[in-house]
Amino acid sequence: MRISRRRFLQGATAGALSVPTLFSNPFVGRALANIGNRYLVVLFLDGGNDGLNTIAPIDNGGATLRDAYDGHRGTGGGGLNLTPAQLLSIGNDPGSGASLGLHPGLHSLHDLHVDKGAVAFIQGCGYPEYSLSHEVSSSIWQTGNPLGNPAIAGTGWLGRHLAATYGASAIPGVTIDNSFAGVLRQSATSVLAIERLEDFGFPYDDFYAAGGDIAAKRAAFDDLYQAAGANAQSQLSFIGTSGVATLLSSEAYPPLHALYETERAAQNQAYDSVGRNTAEDLREVAKIIYGVEQGVTGVEARFFHLSNGGYDTHSDQGAGQTTGRHYELHAEVADSLKVFYEDLEDMGAADRVCVLVWSEFSRRLTQNSNGTDHGSHGPMFLIGGQVNGGVFGNHPNINDAALDGEGNSVYSQAALDPFRSTDFRDVYGTVLKHWCGMTQMQVQAMLPADAGNPNEYWTAPNFDLSLFLP
Repeated sequence: MRISRRRFLQGATAGALSVPTLFSNPFVGRALANIGNRYLVVLFLDGGNDGLNTIAPIDNGGATLRDAYDGHRGTGGGGLNLTPAQLLSIGNDPGSGASLGLHPGLHSLHDLHVDKGAVAFIQGCGYPEYSLSHEVSSSIWQTGNPLGNPAIAGTGWLGRHLAATYGASAIPGVTIDNSFAGVLRQSATSVLAIERLEDFGFPYDDFYAAGGDIAAKRAAFDDLYQAAGANAQSQLSFIGTSGVATLLSSEAYPPLHALYETERAAQNQAYDSVGRNTAEDLREVAKIIYGVEQGVTGVEARFFHLSNGGYDTHSDQGAGQTTGRHYELHAEVADSLKVFYEDLEDMGAADRVCVLVWSEFSRRLTQNSNGTDHGSHGPMFLIGGQVNGGVFGNHPNINDAALDGEGNSVYSQAALDPFRSTDFRDVYGTVLKHWCGMTQMQVQAMLPADAGNPNEYWTAPNFDLSLFLP
């Protein structure tokens, strides 16, 4: 569908009305950091993915993780227990030494891990003072701002990178949705919200003069935006400059649909064979990447966001059975990611694309009848040809004595804790520094450290996790 005039004006003006002080920081200079010819795709598992059944212990190793898991995840009717035989081995837990396995629904992701070494499994991701509210926790993950630091309030973690790197005339980001993703929110450049390229277009009205008047309307919009862009008043200049960019992109992006279908028929069919929304959304990303790779004028997006919903599994979650809700969700995402990766390989772009997968929280260890309640720590994934595949971070401490009053694993930054949490901002910062090309000082400005007890808060950021190949 076409973007509405109301949504376009909101998107064009929202950022121009207030500019956070972050972007005047001398260490955050525009054009000093650039992703170059790479791409970043962010995939959100909306609803709180059950991380404890996404990566589960196969054995105890040097601790009691499997015993703790078996003690809370039941077997039989309604049971969520994944047996060691069902789990797909990915390596050992760095903290406990336990063997770890993926949910069987993620078999296609496991194939990418085994065949390509292209998946990093990052365990125990969370943040201090964690929230179990979908809305609050989603916002925290989108902004990278768990404790409400005013210096970065109101902006997305990736949006801050876009604002520090691109100007108002650029459109470096696309959300595959009908609204803008919070991770890309910022105030200095434009982002497109596109559900399907073939339906995207500039929001002209539906009233046409005899013989058509789109050309006249286009010329009028262009004149208005050009005049506003030349205005000395910063807000009008931003609206005009971004308006011209949006007008041009609304003409440049839709033809990518036919280009892709014509020139990549076999790959197009592979997405159809998966037949799920995530595959269709990733195909839209692939169309844009292909357009950039082919040098299509006016198509320059490097950052993408999409989501897959349904992970609020309070009931009917299932274990390893193929008809279970969690299995179906995992299979959709994994099958879609595998087709996407193979498409990128065929384009020659797999080594220049990184996919980051996250969810707003995990699920509780003790199952709730045949489902799970909201939890704390969960895994993240990175997928790509230059990703250093393997297991990173420690499995959450799920032993009874270590759980909080609600039965969830506790966030810890204690250096000697074998279950030390992975703060999700370390993952973001590593991506910004080692994939997007930002400096250490720039990333520190984007993701400022916490104050407080260093065992309980993120006071010593690590933006050099070995998540990428040298």
